[in-house]
Amino acid sequence: MGSITPRNIKIAIIGGGIGGLALAAGLCKKPHLDVHVYEGVVEYKDVGAGLALHLNAIKAMALIGPEVRKAYFDKATNMGEEEEEIATEVILAHGPHMGTPVAELGRAKGRKSVSRADLLAGFLELVPSTAITFGKKLARIWETNGDDDASLKVHVEFVDGSQAHVDCVLGADGIHSAVRSYLLGPDHPATAPKNHDSWQVYRTLVSTEEAKKHINEKWTRTVPILLGPRGHVNCIPLNKGTRLSAGVAVRGGADPSANNSAAKPLDPALYADYSDDARRIVCMVANDTSASWSVGDHDHAPYYHKSRVAMLGDAAHASLPFAGNGAAQALEDAAVLDHLFGKVKQLGQIEPALAAYDAVRRPRSQAVTDLARRFGRVYAYAEPGAMHEDPVRMREFFREAAAFTNEADLKWQNDAAVEVFEDAARGRSRGSV
Repeated sequence: MGSITPRNIKIAIIGGGIGGLALAAGLCKKPHLDVHVYEGVVEYKDVGAGLALHLNAIKAMALIGPEVRKAYFDKATNMGEEEEEIATEVILAHGPHMGTPVAELGRAKGRKSVSRADLLAGFLELVPSTAITFGKKLARIWETNGDDDASLKVHVEFVDGSQAHVDCVLGADGIHSAVRSYLLGPDHPATAPKNHDSWQVYRTLVSTEEAKKHINEKWTRTVPILLGPRGHVNCIPLNKGTRLSAGVAVRGGADPSANNSAAKPLDPALYADYSDDARRIVCMVANDTSASWSVGDHDHAPYYHKSRVAMLGDAAHASLPFAGNGAAQALEDAAVLDHLFGKVKQLGQIEPALAAYDAVRRPRSQAVTDLARRFGRVYAYAEPGAMHEDPVRMREFFREAAAFTNEADLKWQNDAAVEVFEDAARGRSRGSV
């Protein structure tokens, strides 16, 4: 049988982003675990377009702990009263059906938007300062085997030469993940991020007062997505409503040879036949596109773990931002891993737990990656069958997609993972007798 260890199980979380910190906030509460987060940056910077988390993200945070959910609500900007259901409005901004609403995404009571930096600050408050070290960029991982569970170790070395020796590594180190490279191999076709449709996101960050001078005041308080063939337009209020992130996502706009920069400036003249609201936002973005970037996602990994090393969040399944579910999927990962590691009391149970996480989370998270790609093509009027010419059919597509992401039974997902884990752990025990 797996050996019973008299000491705590040592876990290294590589990456202190949304998924890594949420997971750490849960695992640090478990007395049988010794958890440490290693974050590559020296300090967090105010980067990212902002988040308007969907209901599944809120449910995942609550499963990790009420304090995690509360951290989000405390840091975020309220888009409505706490009992009012708020959703992202998706509206056709081009063509004969201009102005027609086609979706309400992410519907949830008291829904809020938040900057990535503010959410990280909230989660960081839940992790003991002794359990996180900044400026630790991962250089390599290796494992040593032994005759029993206690002698199997995972070793990590950082760019500065320091090392850590643990029982388990959980990689939450983002889209350019070193943990993913270790698990799949640096030359695996699914290791590096992709931008199959050459998406370019032109984005600006302005004060809310400045934004009101340029665009409909309504869009400084809500989260619209305005659709058209030369780019879809959106806004997200940030920093307790004091700033606005506004952007235009253009399919085919990225220059593969230009590192995260546009091939050419955003030209408002190309949007002359868009709705007035959309044109105004485009013009405001075009004034300052310094917050722009080329997006990417991951082709499907064949597995999320090997031995006692696993990946989660963007490291495992980075997705395009168009379904608004990247952070939510990282939080779902964290909820499942947190629930599983509540059951892991012996070193020999680590690998069955990671296998259970892989079995439950990989199919759903990869389906969301595929869905986000399709969202982008639908937004760009590039989906085969010209869905934008049939708003009724478009509404049905978005309704079904939103139900898949938003209405998932996450408690069932947690319980299903534990069932897989317990079956695998029993099998391991029988095999070692």
